[in-house]
Amino acid sequence: MANRLGRAVVKALGGENGMRVIIGRDTRESGGMLEDGLVTGLVSAGARALRLGVVPTPAVALLVREMDADAGVMLTASHNPHTDNGMKVFGAGGFKLSDEIEAEIETLLLSDGWMVDAVEEGSVEDFPEGLRKYAECAKASIDGMDLGGLKVVIDAGNGAGFEVCPQIFRELGAEVIAMAVMPDGRNINEGCGALHAEQAGKLVRESGADLGVSLDGDADRVIFTDAHGNSLSGDRVMAMCAISLKHAGKLPGDAMVATVMSNLGMDEALRAEGISVFRAGVGDRMVLEMMREKGIVFGGENSGHLIFAEHATTGDGIVSALQVCRMMKESGKTLAELASVMREYPGTLLNLPVREKTPIGDLPKLTALISMAEKSFGKEGRQLVRYSGTENKIRVLVEHRDADTVDHWIEKFRDTITEEIG
Repeated sequence: MANRLGRAVVKALGGENGMRVIIGRDTRESGGMLEDGLVTGLVSAGARALRLGVVPTPAVALLVREMDADAGVMLTASHNPHTDNGMKVFGAGGFKLSDEIEAEIETLLLSDGWMVDAVEEGSVEDFPEGLRKYAECAKASIDGMDLGGLKVVIDAGNGAGFEVCPQIFRELGAEVIAMAVMPDGRNINEGCGALHAEQAGKLVRESGADLGVSLDGDADRVIFTDAHGNSLSGDRVMAMCAISLKHAGKLPGDAMVATVMSNLGMDEALRAEGISVFRAGVGDRMVLEMMREKGIVFGGENSGHLIFAEHATTGDGIVSALQVCRMMKESGKTLAELASVMREYPGTLLNLPVREKTPIGDLPKLTALISMAEKSFGKEGRQLVRYSGTENKIRVLVEHRDADTVDHWIEKFRDTITEEIG
């Protein structure tokens, strides 16, 4: 599959006459094997492959742009267990591919008869200095600010940021306590990292650190913990960042992009600051597409993807952590003080298995309930009903100023969905 993907990327991106492709991977034991297959496919199709080794996903995106490469491929399954792996593809400029090009690549992967070796074989070379280049660009995102006086717990999740993230913070003068920085190919995300930010929180409390930084497996997202060891939601961090950027004169148009999953309390807090919030579909790619369309420089997801468009073309957990530290240093405030800018509405996300994904508009009982909920909530709350993109599940999000109202409507949705399509 990796071999076919290499060939398909060359075919779909029109690189038959030779193209340069940057390749990175996280710490999974399957990464090297998949890389071998990918490189074989690329080279046989006439491409020049540059292998970075173990690097964060945003390093691949950055180096595609900085080195004027034609594409980049990151071998990772992000926050998933080590038994999973996958391949993220970036096009020219370091941006994720459009739906149309992704669909073309998928069609090629599933069809035969098109895989012909190139007239002239490509080449492969190692480029380990790429990680250093990324580190320097990350430090430049805060103008090399001295982070002396900050004590930071960094939980690298035994993933792609295990080496470079602590190194960057130490070089900028921060006192670093590093954890989950001994990957063995199988312990990536295992009881550590962004999915288990409470581990960094515990160490923050024990060590008297100022904050905790928990990365996911490929270091493209980050969860923060304050000096009390409390994990902060991505929405709270986004609100804090948007307000800080506006006060610094770095939020053109006084607007940011979030997804449909972000809490209403964020909109309320930003509205009070004169900041507009645009809502994109789920996924950092959807956020970035809307940011580019509207000329907006900041956006993100509640899951911890933060995009500072001035510095990155995708979510970057390390750059995001540096930006937050910069805000703390410049304001003289603690992370908890900065993050107190919003009050989160009570909410519940319900995940229910379904027999099949019948279009929601074809479900009369569910559509009637959705309409009832919208009328009942007014501006005091909201509901969002959608199917999972990867599983036979339906997801229902209910938010409201009143927690009892959330519980009431969640049960209504549960009963109706179970009756109609459960």
